[in-house]
Amino acid sequence: MRGSKQAIDAGVAALTELYRMAGEEALDAARIQACLSECAESAGSNTAANGDDLDGNPVDGQDGLGESQPVVVTPRIRVRPRGANQRCYVKEIRTRDLTFGIGPAGTGKTWLAVACALEAHRAGHVERIVLVRPAVEAGERLGFLPGDLASKVDPYLRPVYDALHAMLGPERVARWVERAVIEVAPLAYMRGRSLNSSFVILDEGQNTTPEQMKMFLTRFGADSRAVVTGDITQVDLPPDRESGLRHALRILKPVQGIATVYFSPRDVVRHALVKRILEAYGSQDES
Repeated sequence: MRGSKQAIDAGVAALTELYRMAGEEALDAARIQACLSECAESAGSNTAANGDDLDGNPVDGQDGLGESQPVVVTPRIRVRPRGANQRCYVKEIRTRDLTFGIGPAGTGKTWLAVACALEAHRAGHVERIVLVRPAVEAGERLGFLPGDLASKVDPYLRPVYDALHAMLGPERVARWVERAVIEVAPLAYMRGRSLNSSFVILDEGQNTTPEQMKMFLTRFGADSRAVVTGDITQVDLPPDRESGLRHALRILKPVQGIATVYFSPRDVVRHALVKRILEAYGSQDES
């Protein structure tokens, strides 16, 4: 093989990882591209090897550079984090009571949070999963929405439901919602509650006000865990309102026991074009 040591290491890592993945899942262009990007980045950073998973247990599957690949096991599928930031995100969610996942769309923030919630429930660490989202219109006036509370909130939580359906199946999701194992609620309905033995996910946290964020962060109780996801570059609040997510990240920075994981366009796992679109918008914002 010819080329720099870094390029050769990345190529060997990519071929090894793709061969391993091919035995576990169907590979498409997006998955191959994500693997190539990850291996190139890992080779550049010369990541150290280890042989244990995030819980300290030995693992069989290693990537081409020797780094362990944590797997989140859900009832239907095994979710494998892609890239260093996703692996760090899973590690923090598993070990911290409160984790912030910050970054652009398509980086797996919500998907991995839902997977970790199902994993925690499966292991008996929590009794229920609570899904929360601020009901803020994304630049459009939707008008009156008919139906009960669930039907009014469901459109805002569609990404969370998509993840649940993939990892649980629609029938089981419906049963768990009926039995209150999974609870879906708008952020406004969290006031006055105390959530014990729960895994709570606040999605689209950038669309909360500081008052709403403070209210949410003081809801979860004993044996509970919370994850807040958001993209601070896509705030749909009125221009005169500060994002509660921005405010929380600023004032909670010195607080011990809270993890914050930042994603970038390099972590996007959707269509490769999405990554280039985000980078173009980022360049425009900086100019």
